[in-house]
Amino acid sequence: MEQSRRARIDLPAQNYTAIYALSDIHGCHDALIEAESRIVADAAKIPGRKLLMFLGDYVDRGPRSSDVLQHLCEPPPTGFDRYSLLGNHDDVFLKFLDDPRANRDWLEYGSGPTLASYGIDVDYLLGQEGRSLEELGEAARRAIPPAHVKLLRSLPVAVTVGSIIFVHAGIQPNISLAGQTDDDLIWIREPFLSQGPQLPVLVVHGHTPSPRPTFGNGRIGIDTAVSMGGTLTVLKIVDGQPTIL
Repeated sequence: MEQSRRARIDLPAQNYTAIYALSDIHGCHDALIEAESRIVADAAKIPGRKLLMFLGDYVDRGPRSSDVLQHLCEPPPTGFDRYSLLGNHDDVFLKFLDDPRANRDWLEYGSGPTLASYGIDVDYLLGQEGRSLEELGEAARRAIPPAHVKLLRSLPVAVTVGSIIFVHAGIQPNISLAGQTDDDLIWIREPFLSQGPQLPVLVVHGHTPSPRPTFGNGRIGIDTAVSMGGTLTVLKIVDGQPTIL
């Protein structure tokens, strides 16, 4: 049973002339900066305010998780509102910081590069006789800037813009957003991937990697595995029409 629910945000569609979304950055800071530069250049041709949506999984696997989180702590590009959603990797990372022993599974999720980006060598630390998970957690808490932890604690799990729902993983089919648990929104694969939302909405999500963006039944998946040799896909939505930038 969840102790508390993270925010779900509803934004008026008329506030934005264009929406740009990207997902599963996984410590690939260079790819993030390149994608954001393309977004800013493209948006310069469109009058009005734009929305920039990051769909989660900022840490693990790639080499520069700390730089990605620092980037998200800084202001968005001029002319943009930005919302960053919680991904399952971000959630488990934060839970590890709070209770390393209960959340040791994070160490199997590509955590080594995340800790290394903060100057911590997990193999060396845990390889020393008598060193424990608690000591690793304490080292991480000392090394990670408070602003990064504050950011992770603040991340919402969903943003709705008109009939478009942005989440990290997907939703339980045929259940309203209010009825979804946080775990549904950041972890689900099936039955969502095969059935879609089964609601009159479009769900834009990441979480499940694919060689190219997936345009499914009521859903668009944009995790194209940048940390595993793929690319960082940018989805652009103008007047309700999605295209790949």
